[in-house]
Amino acid sequence: GVRFEETLGSPIAVRIDNGAYEKDKAGWPETMAIEGDPPEDMETVTMPRPGHADLAGKQKYEHDDMRPVIDRSSARETAMRVACCSIARRLLNEFGIEVGSHVVRIGDVGFDEPEEWVDRRNALIDEGGGASAIYEVADESATRMLDDEMTERCVEHIDQTKKERDSLGGAYEVVVTGVPPGLGSYVHWDRRLDGQLVQAICSIQAQKAAEVGDGFYNARRPGSQVHDPIEPREDGQRAYPRRTNHAGGTEGGTSTGMPLVVRGYMKPIPTLIKPLDSVDTATGEPQPTRYERSDITSVPAASTVAEATVAYTVANEFLRKYGGDSVPEIRRHVEADRTAHAETARDEDTTEE
Repeated sequence: GVRFEETLGSPIAVRIDNGAYEKDKAGWPETMAIEGDPPEDMETVTMPRPGHADLAGKQKYEHDDMRPVIDRSSARETAMRVACCSIARRLLNEFGIEVGSHVVRIGDVGFDEPEEWVDRRNALIDEGGGASAIYEVADESATRMLDDEMTERCVEHIDQTKKERDSLGGAYEVVVTGVPPGLGSYVHWDRRLDGQLVQAICSIQAQKAAEVGDGFYNARRPGSQVHDPIEPREDGQRAYPRRTNHAGGTEGGTSTGMPLVVRGYMKPIPTLIKPLDSVDTATGEPQPTRYERSDITSVPAASTVAEATVAYTVANEFLRKYGGDSVPEIRRHVEADRTAHAETARDEDTTEE
């Protein structure tokens, strides 16, 4: 689907080789072989981990061995998702739409209110010209945070949790800049952009909640402190600017032209060094859980995956509004829309005079 770094209009094929596949001592080629009979000495997994897909997957598909559930539900799946979504992200970049993310909390350590980090985030956007500046700074941090002191505290928290043989969840924020007004729609439930963004976040393994803008925080504030005042457009502006962005760039399920802001909340990894109580489904007897290789936390990695899934979601709605058979055709549609908005803004200025 690609020739000399340009797409051809045909499907794009992506292959990611796993160097550990052939070398892994667990015998992956035999354990997950497509053809033939399973080895006689192959270990079967019958001990589900609380919080993992093990038991739910076994019950749904009636597996005797939970290994197929473990491997398909694993976050390894996100490697290909990020690769595929990166193509959508590259398309957005062609039209000045950028995606970035940063971590705001890991376990007990992090920010409590958006006001604690929003100025730093907005300053990076202003200095760098878009959301790419956010992930560039975040990638310099071991925990993908925008604050050096908070990074150090999180690293200490992770190290201590490792000693306690436990795991940590957390929260992160994805920001999309350069989004034109009018993506998504209020006319039907499945076209609402905010609903699609929340679904994109919660489709990622271990993500248990998501909010658009200051959603959770807005629920405990009066309306006068929540809704974003609208200001007049200047000549050439496509969208009416807002004094604040508590709504996260959407109203009525439609983009307003302000940056899209969506936050994801990840539960702690369910694979613990310290076992939890479970049941051996082969015997029905209570047993402690088995240990699979695992990290203490995956919140920084989850924020990167979320960038990709959000980019894909925005690109879908972008193409629904401006789509065409080629990038030049899409560009003509975008320019026509921009010109129409600019003319409307000029008419408003003339009316005011």
